[in-house]
Amino acid sequence: MSERVQTIKVKTDEAGLRLDRWFRLHFPDVGYVYLQKLLRTGQVRVDSKRVAANARLEAGSEVRVPQVVQSAPKKAAAPSLKPPMGLSKADRDRIEKMIIYEDDHVLVLNKPFGIAVQGGTGTTRHIDGMLAGMADRFGERPRLVHRLDRDTTGVLLVAKHRDAAAKLGRIFQTRSAAKTYWALVKGVPKPHQGKIEAPLVKAAGPDGDRVRKALPGEQEVAMHATTHYSVIERLANKAAWVSLKPVTGRQHQLRAHMALIGNPIVGDNKYGGDENLPAEQIENKLHLHARRLVLPHPFTGGKIDVTAPLPDHMKRTWELLGLDPDRYLDPEPNH
Repeated sequence: MSERVQTIKVKTDEAGLRLDRWFRLHFPDVGYVYLQKLLRTGQVRVDSKRVAANARLEAGSEVRVPQVVQSAPKKAAAPSLKPPMGLSKADRDRIEKMIIYEDDHVLVLNKPFGIAVQGGTGTTRHIDGMLAGMADRFGERPRLVHRLDRDTTGVLLVAKHRDAAAKLGRIFQTRSAAKTYWALVKGVPKPHQGKIEAPLVKAAGPDGDRVRKALPGEQEVAMHATTHYSVIERLANKAAWVSLKPVTGRQHQLRAHMALIGNPIVGDNKYGGDENLPAEQIENKLHLHARRLVLPHPFTGGKIDVTAPLPDHMKRTWELLGLDPDRYLDPEPNH
């Protein structure tokens, strides 16, 4: 006995949408894994042909939808393709311009300077909120996998659906993700390559939250933190371009660790890097950039390896100091 099916025509304003995102708009209760099963068994087709979940739809194409999908209970109306209330087209465009890698499961952004990743006291505009307002673009509400400080720039990893968020979270918990940061620091670290192991505790201050080295007797509340550093290039004894590889991911870890060894990051107003800059023309902004992220792909078994270009203020500093970011090829990170 053949089951009843429905054929739905793709509207003009839906042209270019991927099939899985089109499904989430029309049938939000159909999960990604179940849709894949329907596609594998040929129960869902486009123009009578078997297709993949990432197939792009054309206006007028006919999508075959089986009865099992049509009879699924509706939890809520499908989201609109228009920008939702409170999210401007400019913000949507800004997120699109940040994207430096995207597949079915993972999104990588190049976070700009001066925008918060998540909301907090007095923070109403942030990347997490912008992503939430673009569920229609991504099919589900994207989920942050890790964080960067407001003034830190560079690679920011985002999961495109719940299952990806869980798998990526485990990858970070097992420290299978290798992160490389670039920074300009005051002075030149000695030795030129080393490891900083200093447990940290949170300490509120007049300029907001910060961290400091744990004191004797604070082991119970201290957060273990380890950072590997290496000098890439030095500028006399005034400054150094360094590569930083955190083993742990504590709040302000790199900023606090570099300050602890006497080489605060240039422009860091919480840890002394904003005083007596190496050159007058250097902008007094945090010079810390999440340069590269390497991790196993949560589904394909392959590898994600993404590099983010320097932000404008660091580009100008590199040019001023005669540093060439393209000349240095960061070696493969160790997990």
